[in-house]
Amino acid sequence: MKIGCPTEIKPQEFRVGMTPNAAREAVAHGHEVIIQAGAGQGAGFDDADYVAAGAVIIDTAAEIFAAADMIVKVKEPQAAERKMLREGQLLFTYLHLAPDPDQTRDLLASGCTAIAYETVTDDRGGLPLLAPMSEVAGRLAPQVGAWTLQKANGGRGVLMGGVPGVGPAKVLVIGGGVVGTHAARIAAGMGADVTVLDRSLTRLRYLDDVFSQQFNTGYSSTGLLAEHLADADMVIGAVLIPGAEAPKLVKRAQFADMKPGAVLVDVAIDQGGCFETSKATTHADPIYEVDGIMHYCVANMPGAVARTSTIALGNATMPFMLALADKGWKRACAEDPHLLNGLNVHAGQLTYYAVGKALGIDVISPQMVIKG
Repeated sequence: MKIGCPTEIKPQEFRVGMTPNAAREAVAHGHEVIIQAGAGQGAGFDDADYVAAGAVIIDTAAEIFAAADMIVKVKEPQAAERKMLREGQLLFTYLHLAPDPDQTRDLLASGCTAIAYETVTDDRGGLPLLAPMSEVAGRLAPQVGAWTLQKANGGRGVLMGGVPGVGPAKVLVIGGGVVGTHAARIAAGMGADVTVLDRSLTRLRYLDDVFSQQFNTGYSSTGLLAEHLADADMVIGAVLIPGAEAPKLVKRAQFADMKPGAVLVDVAIDQGGCFETSKATTHADPIYEVDGIMHYCVANMPGAVARTSTIALGNATMPFMLALADKGWKRACAEDPHLLNGLNVHAGQLTYYAVGKALGIDVISPQMVIKG
């Protein structure tokens, strides 16, 4: 198979879809790898690193899309990239389709087969290709939130860990999954007073058993959420419904009860955001204010630490990428139901129920696609 990796063109996206190590593995499996010139520079990988791995450097994205059987990326294809996709081509990347009707329509019109990192599952019920970036984003969230809390950036002017005689910042984390756990660990490590809310008692028991001395936990209800919002200096939104649009858990009307200059960090923004007033921002212009409340809603947070993120993502995606290349997507998905769960689009048909529900589009089951 000819595997192509173009340069990411989303604003301030410095990650790359394939590391030199991944390219080396693919070449060792007998595949041809083509990399756009400069694609890895933002993550610290030179073209020479890919050449040494056996890949071929191609000048333009158009040439990559025209030649490759499978396109491997990081972020969802942008409008210009979607125009270059073609029938029968395989796209393997993050998609986040539920809040993005334009992308969904374009992918359907292209006739391509699109497998989304964020909906591939594992035998423990986890999301192994989303988890590495959730870990990165979770660990970044208190860091960027602390920066936003600084008075010069519009925040309350509160130091995360306080100082002797002055209490620490109060941080509320909504969601106790991968993002929430890592966010709570880092915020607590910075000295903040941290509470994690979740609706899974099993998850709350786990967090309490493992981290009971580091942060507090609570069962997420409307009343308890409102109580903690009024007291919080920072709120980190870490809620995920796989493949679906994130629920809007904090309403604008509640801002009146919050502390002026409090900070909302919406890590769920890729799936539409979990605050009513969330809108995607970029690393170049990451924050904005609504009714005295500061918002940090960068849609590709891990792109800020591109080298760490690229290597972590490459470690997770490599086995699946090799399976798709070695076997072809249909056989690979037929033999691995977890990879099949990643199938979102095939030949003009939507194959992921949560996306269809969010966008009002008819869905065909991925199992039917495989049988067909």
